[in-house]
Amino acid sequence: QVQLVESGGGLVQPGESLRLSCAASTRIFSAYVMSWYRQAPGKQRELVADITRGGSTTYEDSVKGRFTISRDNGKNTVYLQMNSLKPEDTAVYYCNAHRTLFTYWGQGTQVTVSS
Repeated sequence: QVQLVESGGGLVQPGESLRLSCAASTRIFSAYVMSWYRQAPGKQRELVADITRGGSTTYEDSVKGRFTISRDNGKNTVYLQMNSLKPEDTAVYYCNAHRTLFTYWGQGTQVTVSS
């Protein structure tokens, strides 16, 4: 069992930045594909970004050029740097760890972008 603990959410104004962190309780963190998802009220959960074991990244189209996912295998942590935030980025952000048949979720952290 892997526990994922997100932090870094909050209330910001449009155009501002936030950095989310997700700490994983596993000795084989480097073996997992790590992802960030988000779920806005009344909408389905969607993939925002992911990073493979080798460091390759993919992004949802609406966040390309604004968000950056990264990982620190020495700290068992994955990050999501979010710049130029927009009101439509408002959602609960979830961390996900995936390896073969195993997938784990964090409890989520709220991000609200509002003036």
